[in-house]
Amino acid sequence: MPAMSAPFLILQTGRPTLCLRRHGEFAHWIRVGAGLRQADIDVVNVEAGAALPARNGYAGVFVTGSPAMVTDHLDWSERSADWLREAAHAGLPILGICYGHQLLAYALGGTVADNPQGRELGTVRVQLAAEAADDPLLQGVDATMSAQVSHMQSVLQPPSEARVLAFNAHDACQAFRWGRAAWGVQFHPEFSTQYMRGYILARSAVLAEEGRNMRDMLAHVRAAPHARRVLRRFVRHARR
Repeated sequence: MPAMSAPFLILQTGRPTLCLRRHGEFAHWIRVGAGLRQADIDVVNVEAGAALPARNGYAGVFVTGSPAMVTDHLDWSERSADWLREAAHAGLPILGICYGHQLLAYALGGTVADNPQGRELGTVRVQLAAEAADDPLLQGVDATMSAQVSHMQSVLQPPSEARVLAFNAHDACQAFRWGRAAWGVQFHPEFSTQYMRGYILARSAVLAEEGRNMRDMLAHVRAAPHARRVLRRFVRHARR
């Protein structure tokens, strides 16, 4: 029999908004989007206090999104940042998503804080930087692509030696790469259009307070296939 591939670790740092939990947790969404079987992953719920495992034996690590804020410096978050810093320096492939993107940037010396422009929510257009042309996760993608986003904080200063791969008018660091195998993406490659609409509807009250047009935001939700492809590309790169 052929040897089994090493599993992927998913660090769960939070849960989806309440109305979408019937569709599973972030780890499930990521697994499906990445084309992985249940047997291909280990999920560690660090937000709930689970101990961080030894990194040996994993093909790579996904770090999920979360409603938490990196700047709150919660104990589980700080412990996860320390673990990610060591893992990144050891060369373990990492893909941080939204909160995971911010946590990885913070762990590696970057600056995370409230975005001066406030909330970014919905399907947005993201522009690829020249640095993305030869990046394993983004090469070959058009100069701009659609992506699903839901965040208040951003990476305001990427880690030293990081390469910014994508940006837009709202967020100067929509994606970065540090070293050979650590990536952060502010957008949610695991979000379907259904999940994106669910997040917009769940934020209806606060959007009204902010003077945002929820119906217009819902009407502009689009599929984001190039952003979603990042998940499978990460798996292929990590396994190589």
